[in-house]
Amino acid sequence: MSAVQPLLPDRLGGAPDGKRSLRLWLRLLTCSTAIEQRISQRLRDEFDSTLPRFDMLSALDRAGAEGLTMGEVSRMLMVSNGNVTGLAARLRADGMIEGVAGADRRVQRVRLTALGQARFSEMAAAHEGWIEALFADLTVGEAEDLTRLLERTKRSLQATTHKEPSR
Repeated sequence: MSAVQPLLPDRLGGAPDGKRSLRLWLRLLTCSTAIEQRISQRLRDEFDSTLPRFDMLSALDRAGAEGLTMGEVSRMLMVSNGNVTGLAARLRADGMIEGVAGADRRVQRVRLTALGQARFSEMAAAHEGWIEALFADLTVGEAEDLTRLLERTKRSLQATTHKEPSR
C-alpha cells in the first residue's frame, strides 16, 4: 500500500500538519498579491489610474446619487480618513467626484460626477474582463468550490476576530 501523496509540494521540508495553516496563508497571500499587482498595472497602463482610485470610484458608484461620507468611504476601503481625504481631493481636482450638500455641514459627502460615472463604467468593464482572464483556468465547479471555501474562511476570520481581546 502506497503512502498518500500531498496535493501540493511541501516546501517546508516535511513540516508537520501544524504548518498547514501557515502554508495556506502564504498561498492566499501570494495569489492575492499577484492579482492585485496585475490589476494595478493594468489600471496604470490603460487608464492612468490606481487601484485605490478605482476602489473609491467603485464605492461611490454603488452608493448612487446620495454619495457617501468620507468616514463611510474610509470604512469600506479599510483605510485611514487621511488617505481617503487625499484621494478625494485628487479625484475632485480631476472632475471625477463632487461634494454633496447635507444637513450637517461638518460631515463631508461625495458622489460621482457624470465624468466620474462614465470613466468608472469604462474601468469597471475592463476590470471585469481582467478578473475573468485571471481565473479562466478554473472550471465553474472549481470557482464555486473556491468561493464557498473562501466564504467559510471569511466567516471563521470574523468569528475569531470577535473573540480576540481588544488591544
